[in-house]
Amino acid sequence: MINIRGLDHVVLRVRDLERAATFYIDVLGCRLEKRQDNLGLWQLRAGLSLIDLVSVDGRLGREGGAAPGQEGHNMDHLCVRVEPFEADDIRQHLSRHGVEVGETGSRYGAEGQGPSIYINDPDGNRVELKGPPDLPAG
Repeated sequence: MINIRGLDHVVLRVRDLERAATFYIDVLGCRLEKRQDNLGLWQLRAGLSLIDLVSVDGRLGREGGAAPGQEGHNMDHLCVRVEPFEADDIRQHLSRHGVEVGETGSRYGAEGQGPSIYINDPDGNRVELKGPPDLPAG
């Protein structure tokens, strides 16, 4: 039997490593953990997990075919858990960075039903910012 403890990493193919890294570091608060420039790979720490950025022009990225775009994506979305989740503060922060913000909604995730917001990174990858689960009534 396999016992999964959590998400280890997500790999995103991107057109511009520096632009993508700036978004994930400056806007979402990740930190650069490791660069493997010979592969075209930057690994960013996101809590207990990693978000790996692979340049579509790099050694690894060329193996994946065409770059992400309007008609083709490399995935549907990635979800990162955010706490505290103050929707107004998050919206203001994203707005200051020129990020278009979707509606706040209640959605189901790994910890249960709770608030979340969808945004897009510079390559059009959809990112869900997920808050804590709603408290049970009563």
